[in-house]
Amino acid sequence: MRCLFATDLHGIVGRYRKLLVAIRDERPRVVLLGGDLLPHRAHGPDGEDFIRSLGIELGLLRRELTPSYPRVLLILGNDDAGAYESTVIAGQEQGLWEYVHMRRNEIDDHDFYGYACVPPTPFTLKDWERYDVSRFVDPGCVSPEDGFLSAPLDPDVPRNGTIAADLARLVGDDDLTQAVFLFHCPPYGTCLDRAALDGKLVDHVPVDVHVGSIAIRRLIDERQPLLTLHGHVHESTRLTSAWRDRIGRTHCFQGAHDGPELALVHFDTDRLEDARRELL
Repeated sequence: MRCLFATDLHGIVGRYRKLLVAIRDERPRVVLLGGDLLPHRAHGPDGEDFIRSLGIELGLLRRELTPSYPRVLLILGNDDAGAYESTVIAGQEQGLWEYVHMRRNEIDDHDFYGYACVPPTPFTLKDWERYDVSRFVDPGCVSPEDGFLSAPLDPDVPRNGTIAADLARLVGDDDLTQAVFLFHCPPYGTCLDRAALDGKLVDHVPVDVHVGSIAIRRLIDERQPLLTLHGHVHESTRLTSAWRDRIGRTHCFQGAHDGPELALVHFDTDRLEDARRELL
């Protein structure tokens, strides 16, 4: 199954144009978009207008490519306001894409799972932030219940919810042997979650340069899915010179990029060793 993966496009029109060209030229079976898709700190009608404009472009592409229009699976990220989730779901109802946060979609012989949330960050928008495996918060970060929510949410979720509990509900006892996970956050302690925090201190305490999720790392360690896809930490590939990692049998790919280009990962689920990432 030939796939394209991109993430952290942050509403940059040039990146989306390049992505649409790649879809038209390569005709993949699946396109995966891993969150932080909207313009940075979009608010009010800005985010809604962007989503609708993207829907128009994908609608034109669907008419052009039918019946080879791909399955487009997407999630939002911590920089995308949760208030726009309903607009994204409306696009799904038009058949333009499939919103997969906390969902499982089956395509051919593979189950695709989506999960948008990240551990607490220093930022104040908390729609897609959860405690990781406990109520611990890294120095310099803001607890989920102390930030801002753009959409109504049960107060118990930011106060007590964890990524670990969410993932347990998402996968249950499923066989993950052939599963593909679309995460916004990378797994902790890998080449994919390395942030540019070297030498940074908060109240004389060194800041951890690895900012990924322990819960996501444990899921991969224990359940060994086929493939996991990640974004969130733009600079990790530049810092580690690696956009991919391996945890046991699981392939892990990083799609975020801290330059102006579109970072696009091409892979075939039957030949993951041959996957490649290009900057366009």
